[in-house]
Amino acid sequence: MEAVLAPAVGGSLAALRFAGTDILRTAPVDSSDPLQMASFPLVPYTNRIAHGRFRFAGRDVRMPLNFGDHPHSLHGIGWTSAWSVAAAAQDSAHLTHRYDGDGGWPWAYEAQQHFTLSDHAIEMRLTLRNISDEAMPAGLGFHPYFQADEDTSLQFRADRLWLATADMLPVRQVAADALGDWSAGARVRGNSLIDNAYGGWDGSATVRRGDGTRVVLSAVGASWFHVYRPPLSPDFCLEPVTHMPDAVNRPGGMDSIEPGAEKTLSLRIAFPPSDEALPQRDKIA
Repeated sequence: MEAVLAPAVGGSLAALRFAGTDILRTAPVDSSDPLQMASFPLVPYTNRIAHGRFRFAGRDVRMPLNFGDHPHSLHGIGWTSAWSVAAAAQDSAHLTHRYDGDGGWPWAYEAQQHFTLSDHAIEMRLTLRNISDEAMPAGLGFHPYFQADEDTSLQFRADRLWLATADMLPVRQVAADALGDWSAGARVRGNSLIDNAYGGWDGSATVRRGDGTRVVLSAVGASWFHVYRPPLSPDFCLEPVTHMPDAVNRPGGMDSIEPGAEKTLSLRIAFPPSDEALPQRDKIA
């Protein structure tokens, strides 16, 4: 197993390979765009905040619109920030990102990512710590891009699906199989856009490619699962997240954490071993 990190590009994972096989899509060499990475972290919130505006604990907050001409704020602050390398070894790495509360998000925080490689898996742990002097809303997620050939299938279980407006805000809750029977395993590629949140996710998903590659994703700390499948795209995203899009503006809202408190999300991406011998060494570059 080999992982390539790009700390300066949003604390991203640039590549993930097992025995020379790409498990996620691989970022172009020297790319500085997090949207071209293999995966990037979502912190201190995930997905969209409608028009970048919300009210929390009596305070009106306005976030910058950070995604071109898109009308909403997207994916937090960490994915567009440079992260620092706190530690690195052959089979592990620790990245940090500190935000002082001097932008649209008025609360200071510290985020950490810890990567650990085993013989056939990577474990990624994302932690958010409130270092401001008041409670703040808190959300976490991962944004990995999986590869999809013509025969790639996806299988996972969830309780419900949120359909979205044209600008991708949740609008109506429907049955989980409304866009595909993922619980039974369904083909990934299609002609339509899927950019939707699934609630009541059980924390695991399996991707099977036509070349026989099988990848198993499992998360701890996420009950929401966001699926992003562009039309006829060679890659798609499976995002374990702690809340639905625009949760901070909806009943129930986002979780909040008190000063000094932490929130954590863990993701494991595994390439289950075959009868062939596993590589003797793991490596993070």
